[in-house]
Formats: sequence, structure tokens, C-alpha cells
Amino acid sequence: MRPRLLGGGLAAVAPLLAQPRFEVFPAGGVADAVCEWVPADATVTVTASPAKGLDATIELTQRLTGLGYHVVPHLSARLIRDDAHLADVTARLLACGVDDVFVPAGDADPPAGRFDSALSLLERLAEMGRPFARTGITGYPESHPRIGDDITIQAMWDKRRLAAYIVSNLCFDPATVRRWIARVRARGVTLPLYLGLAAPVERARLLRMAAKAGASESARFLAGHAEWFVRLGTPGGYRPERLLSRLGPALAAPPAAVAGLHLFTFNQVEQTELWRREMLARVHGGQPAPR
Repeated sequence: MRPRLLGGGLAAVAPLLAQPRFEVFPAGGVADAVCEWVPADATVTVTASPAKGLDATIELTQRLTGLGYHVVPHLSARLIRDDAHLADVTARLLACGVDDVFVPAGDADPPAGRFDSALSLLERLAEMGRPFARTGITGYPESHPRIGDDITIQAMWDKRRLAAYIVSNLCFDPATVRRWIARVRARGVTLPLYLGLAAPVERARLLRMAAKAGASESARFLAGHAEWFVRLGTPGGYRPERLLSRLGPALAAPPAAVAGLHLFTFNQVEQTELWRREMLARVHGGQPAPR
């Protein structure tokens, strides 16, 4: 049965749905899927993982920028071997027109070199003259498995002068998201925020992806969000529009400074974009949403 319209909460976030960021990870066929389904004026972010290394991220970034997309590659600190490696990666990204990078610490353990945190890499980029016009950093609405909440909030404060925006990690509880946004703003962090949102995904396909490589992006996600994955296969389980509807007024409030949505597609690009168009059509009274 078609879910009913979720009231003013969803309408409140319609502007955020109109221009989201689409996150993908390097894998066969993903560039073709982006080209077929993602609007040409959209921002596409490309993840990095220890399993595939930064070369795979750069290669997909090069292909997508060549197709005309604004691409934001993940520049994971713990994958950078040394200053020479960073200089080479930076030059390759600048050569294909990248002006915006997302800088997480990354999952490599141990780190490939001396950059063991996002802050250490951000500081080095600043010493290099800030080669990228914009840099993004991670926010954690829920507790990080290895880092305390006070430390993650403090880290955002420490990195604020070196970053242009925050992308939140996934959280499926609206009350937790609201409290986190209020806490970040109360701490004096004023960077624009992109709310991380899991797109609707096909459970069986996500499971197949997770099984292919133990260190894949999907496998790491499932390890940290097992409860959400179980709910994917149950009636009334996770629906991103329900979460958005409940968060709508909080996200639309000017003090929150929410600049947009960051859609975790798990490479299910077609399903993500069809869902986005459906939500915009529902907000606009059933009319097709403009691409």
C-alpha cells in the first residue's frame, strides 16, 4: 500500500531534497548508474577504503568529473603515506577539476603514514596553502564506537577553522539528531551541516554487496547498524521519508544551519533517485519533480 503523505515535516525539507549530495563508492558500473540517474547539476561524493585505496577513489572521481559532475572525493587521512603521496594525490585531483574534498580519518589500522587523524591532514593541507577551496569533516550524532561524544564534539571545534562544512554520520533516531544539532551549535560550531541519510535500499542486494569483500563500505556499515539492517526486511521498518518528516521542522530552523542532505546510496543509485523524485512529487501534490 502506498504510504500516506507525511505532512508538513516532509514539505519543510523539500528544498533539501531538491539538491542533495549522492554518496557512492568505487565499484563496477557505478559511473554508468550515476550518469543515467543522477541529475547533471548534482554533487557526487566518492568514498575511500583501505580495501581499494585512494587510487580507486581518484579514478572514479576522474571519470565522473569528465562526465560533468561536481565530485567530492574522500581524502582519508589514514590512507596517506607521506607528504609526497599527499602532493601527488592533490595534484591528480586538482588536474581533473576537484575543488572540494571530504576529509575523514578513515578506517586504515594501522595508518599508512603519519596522518592518524583528520585534523593532522587538515593542518598539512593548510600548510600547503589550502589547495582545495572547500573541505568537509565528519560529525557523529550517535556515539562513535571508539571515540567518546565529548571528544567528537571537541574535534569538530578543533577542525572548524580548517573546514567549510560538516557531514553527519548516519543516525536513525530523530530525537538523537535534534539533540546533536543543538549541542553542536551550543558549542559554537557554526559550519553548515549536511545531514547524512540512508537512502531506501534493497535488503538482498545490500547483503550481496556486503558479502563480496569483508572490508567493503557496505560491510563496515552493516557492522555498525545491524539493527537498521534487520528492520529493512520487516513490515514498517526503516523509511527515510518517515525520519525526514519527523526531523523536518528542526532541519528547516535557521539556527540549525542545515545546508542539505547527504544521501548514502550504497551504490543503489537508481533506487535512491526514484525515491527522491517520488518524495518531491508528493510534496508538490503529485506532480512530477523537476530533474
